[in-house]
Amino acid sequence: MSTLKDNCRLVTAVMICAVFCSQSGISQEKIVYKTIDSVSLSMEMYTPKPGQGDQPEKYPAIVFFFGGGWNIGDISQFRPHAKYFTERGMVSVLVEYRVSSRNKSTPFESLEDAKSAIRFLRANAERFHIDPHQIVASGGSAGGQLAAAAATTKKYNDKNDNLSISARPNALVLFNPVIDNGPGGYGYDRIGEEYLNFSPLHNLRWGAPPTILFLGTKDEAIPVETVQYYKKVMEKIGSRCDLHLYEGQTHGFFNFKHPGYYKKTLLKADEFLVSIGFLKGSPTIPAQ
Repeated sequence: MSTLKDNCRLVTAVMICAVFCSQSGISQEKIVYKTIDSVSLSMEMYTPKPGQGDQPEKYPAIVFFFGGGWNIGDISQFRPHAKYFTERGMVSVLVEYRVSSRNKSTPFESLEDAKSAIRFLRANAERFHIDPHQIVASGGSAGGQLAAAAATTKKYNDKNDNLSISARPNALVLFNPVIDNGPGGYGYDRIGEEYLNFSPLHNLRWGAPPTILFLGTKDEAIPVETVQYYKKVMEKIGSRCDLHLYEGQTHGFFNFKHPGYYKKTLLKADEFLVSIGFLKGSPTIPAQ
């Protein structure tokens, strides 16, 4: 597993080093979005390349936060998803954030970083050809919690951020997210009574962005009843929440190493983004 130090070696002193993917039609950049003391956090960005003679346009963006219990993990988890959605016409972003194994950090600092990343993209939307009103946050497990919490919670903002820029995504694509961090939920042993400010389930309010959520019925970390209740509350406050349950599947069933369910969930996510106007046309990956 690569370390944050190893990843940051790929970043130039001037913040951006651009390289081109071997596959046609996509450009790739490694960008530092935040520095805390001696730690630099970067994001890997994939952008559709306009055709010859075309003018750059504004693209919807999808931002991925890896899973790992706020303890471990790296951006490679969602790289296949990112490349797919870039081919579909989105700017796709893989975000590094602080985790305890590398940075001795807390889940609260992980959330600060997630919000900083979204603010960075929105503040630089013109530079990166992003539509600031079409930013999707996505993630798995604890990364799904960060995506959902960026949309729902008001606390845990980096003091160095420009707080006049919203960190709230415009839509959510969540893969077995740990959305309940309260008593009996995931991470309460680390979150404690701060769950009232940290847990997405406990911070749902009017205006929550449209959401699609995937879960296996045998998930060892997240009960089916939790996501069903999340959907019920979302609908009660007037927000869309599409829930897809996969019989017999466990935590992480959607990852690329499980090609069948990777394709099934990717297809549903694509269809969801089409339905809310963030993508056009038909998905380019088969269900099977």
